[in-house]
Amino acid sequence: MKCLLIASESAEVLFHWSDREYRQNIQEKYGVSQEEGEGLPAFEDILSTLFAPIIISCSTLEDSYTSFTTENNHIYVLHQFDECLYIAVNGDGEEKEDDLRRKLYVLKKMVEVMFGMVTLSGNLLRKELRPQDTEQRARLWKYLQSLLDTYSLLRENDQSFLVEAVERLIHPQLCELCIEFLERRLVQQLNSSVERAGEEVLHAFVLVHTKLLAFYSSRNASILTPSDLLALIVMAQNMYPSNVDLDDMSPETFYTPQPSPSSRSSSTGRGETPVFEFVDPEIQMAEDSLHTLEINPPDPASPRRVFLEVLHKDGLYPMMPHSMYCLSLWPGITLVLLTKISSSALAISVYKYLEDFDKLEKRLHEGHGGPASARSPLNMQDIRSKMDKFIKSLEPHDLQLQNVWAEFKSRAFSRAGSGFNKDLIPWCKNMKTQLCGIYRQCFLTDSLSADVTHRLSAGLQERAQAMVREKLVDWKDFLLVKSKRNITMDFPGLVHFICVDRATGQMIAPSLSIAERTTSELGKGPVANYIKNKVWALVRTTRRYLQKGYSTVTLRDGDFYFCYFLWFENETGYKLQPVDIPVLADDSPPIGMLAYDYYRLLKYYSKNHKGENVKCYELLTVHLGVIPTEIILQHCRQLASKLWEPSRNPLL
Repeated sequence: MKCLLIASESAEVLFHWSDREYRQNIQEKYGVSQEEGEGLPAFEDILSTLFAPIIISCSTLEDSYTSFTTENNHIYVLHQFDECLYIAVNGDGEEKEDDLRRKLYVLKKMVEVMFGMVTLSGNLLRKELRPQDTEQRARLWKYLQSLLDTYSLLRENDQSFLVEAVERLIHPQLCELCIEFLERRLVQQLNSSVERAGEEVLHAFVLVHTKLLAFYSSRNASILTPSDLLALIVMAQNMYPSNVDLDDMSPETFYTPQPSPSSRSSSTGRGETPVFEFVDPEIQMAEDSLHTLEINPPDPASPRRVFLEVLHKDGLYPMMPHSMYCLSLWPGITLVLLTKISSSALAISVYKYLEDFDKLEKRLHEGHGGPASARSPLNMQDIRSKMDKFIKSLEPHDLQLQNVWAEFKSRAFSRAGSGFNKDLIPWCKNMKTQLCGIYRQCFLTDSLSADVTHRLSAGLQERAQAMVREKLVDWKDFLLVKSKRNITMDFPGLVHFICVDRATGQMIAPSLSIAERTTSELGKGPVANYIKNKVWALVRTTRRYLQKGYSTVTLRDGDFYFCYFLWFENETGYKLQPVDIPVLADDSPPIGMLAYDYYRLLKYYSKNHKGENVKCYELLTVHLGVIPTEIILQHCRQLASKLWEPSRNPLL
């Protein structure tokens, strides 16, 4: 009984996702109210009719509600993002308000990654989310629905998406080997090839399921934020989903293979020592089936346009266009390339002007009118000069932007115009819409046709795929097992832990496999599933306390003792004095890093450490309740000091 909805202010459904139970329930209720002989309307029309009162009331009330519960215990959570209303519904009791609010923010994040700055214009976003072509709309909605399904599956089963941090594979030798290979061979060869068609590879990384094996960024690249990286992992998993049944039959006994002496001698002879030693013939059969598993990947030559945050010397620029190439090496192992497109400088200019007009609009709303030179916080004469040059640099057919800009100048700068007062606000909005239109035309509409010749060639992608396969072929099986048994515990009485470095957005934790066939540190089957549910509940509980301003939580639950710590350190590892954690409202953005980087906000509360690079860490532990408190605290201190040692985690 779940539903997600994006609606315009006129109650038009721009996107919806719902499970089978919700659709059946709504159609049954609506069918009862229909007169005999009338056919049931389309489900989309039913949703529009049912949600219209809620949408209209939210758009007309000054102080509208953010959540409510109906008589039949259906929970509704609403949030207005710009000109669109996002609604989440749950009727089976499996999700609370916090869960629904998180889903709304994740949906907003995925829409931003897909459409970029077009999301800043409600009218243009409507055209993208609801194309007139019904087949195109169905494909788009199906893709966005599949992303939500993938995210929900990952959040229910993957610890990295539970705490919203990227999990690294812990194997320093192999990680360093792969990073060096990505830097000195793969990225260098791709960027020096004439077949790259003006694109430049900025980031390259290898995923083993959802875990990060190696990540390399070129010198010209900005840092890829944890939020964007998590979103890209969702997209990669959606494109090449992990096969749970086969993954859970991975061999339990393995040896670390030696790297191949050369690229030409990677074949195995009869007399050589086998890499794996299998203890069960059924596991061997399952491993053989893993090699022969056939998947139907999308066309690898067709990259997906994504919009990511970029940090330049002169500021932060969100939603900058990139091309994402997702290349399957083997089932469960994926190579991802992110490239900078040749016209990306245009996006930076558009964002700067959008920011200028947004500032001017806010200034005018506050009632600060009068001459531009005296009242405006911006140098409008400078903006005018730059805007004139920007419009001249565009293609001649951008007449609509030219006309709107000419009218804006006439009203703002000429003697006959009204000047800088509230009458100029509609024209600020119009300019922002036109700028978003240029952005849409260059990076969304034209990308379907023009970018066919402006992307890495299919042959270049195949060579990149072959190079990485050749490098990792001897490690392939080991990596698939390692992703299930990433780190072990040697603390008596410690059941589980999760340690997160919020500065880098990375986490470390033992595996939590609940499959009957796979044994983890917690056992298998019902035992592991019981512990998993406890860990998921602990994370929800600690987030509620963190929202209320608590950075330390200890509690006992039956046979278990839970601990949670949040603390700050400087670059040398010295623990800083605690700061006052802000108390957040119940309807505030969810705590995490995927949809909203809460931990970036915390850095502003370390004002007494100006000039220092402040790092933020989190540690969650689950101990048996019989362990003395002093031993538990000792374990926590040892974990906090040892887990992020350089020997365990090589630099990116």
